[in-house]
Amino acid sequence: MKKIMFASLLAFAASAGPATADDVIKMKRGVEFPHKFHQETIKDCTKCHGAEAPGKIAGFGRDWAHKNCRVCHTSRNPRTACHDCHKL
Repeated sequence: MKKIMFASLLAFAASAGPATADDVIKMKRGVEFPHKFHQETIKDCTKCHGAEAPGKIAGFGRDWAHKNCRVCHTSRNPRTACHDCHKL
């Protein structure tokens, strides 16, 4: 009986897939971050999360985001303006 329960639990865990964050994360100052879109586009969690991926981003805040996010958002077409993130 224990073997059957363990096998069922193992099969369920394997089918559940990896844990992911919300599709859109609501942050301070009206910023909504489309996490799922960035996951699918960048595909490398360590680019934002560092070696500790997944999880909270160490040192994350306005300065971190402006330093790391603006690189892509000012160099790619279409560009992202400040008001595209800051909806206030």
